[in-house]
Amino acid sequence: MTEPGAGFDSRGLGLRAQKKLLGKMSGKKMAKVFIDDTTGRVLDNTHRIIKEFTGTKKESEKTLKYLIKTVVKIGILYKNDQFNGEELKMVENFKQKFHSLAMTVVSFHEVDFTYDRSYLRKSLEECKAILQSLVARHLTEKSKNRIDIVFDFFQNPELLDSVFQTDSQYKDIMDLIVKDLNKMMDEGNL
Repeated sequence: MTEPGAGFDSRGLGLRAQKKLLGKMSGKKMAKVFIDDTTGRVLDNTHRIIKEFTGTKKESEKTLKYLIKTVVKIGILYKNDQFNGEELKMVENFKQKFHSLAMTVVSFHEVDFTYDRSYLRKSLEECKAILQSLVARHLTEKSKNRIDIVFDFFQNPELLDSVFQTDSQYKDIMDLIVKDLNKMMDEGNL
């Protein structure tokens, strides 16, 4: 099956142009167009954790850039009605799994001694698998590899342990992330 929008038609051409433009212009300023303030704060604070954990600005920016590109590309596909019925079911399944993942992150942060690395890694892997199935016929191999890179980074056992240990050096940043995650869930945006 060919990629939606691969033939020459105005709508397809517009979709390809949006995806191409996103590829050239992704960054914090471009993300602000597509991402609300609360989500922006979550991403900024996630960037801080990545930067402190890796010790390199380049790695943290690359991971966040890949994350933003993926989110925005999927948003473009969704907004342009590119998903078929089966894929729309995957979208709903992903939303439920990701919401559950966010609630787990909040719980692990707020309640001492509840952190379960294997459960969190399994939840991340399930989200990644659903997302890869969802984008299988829409995105390039390069974009699919970016999804793997982002999820593999967040599944890193050392990262997870350092973020969720009781006396974590990331506690203050996680307090901010959890506050915004709670707000997003309360507003139905996650």
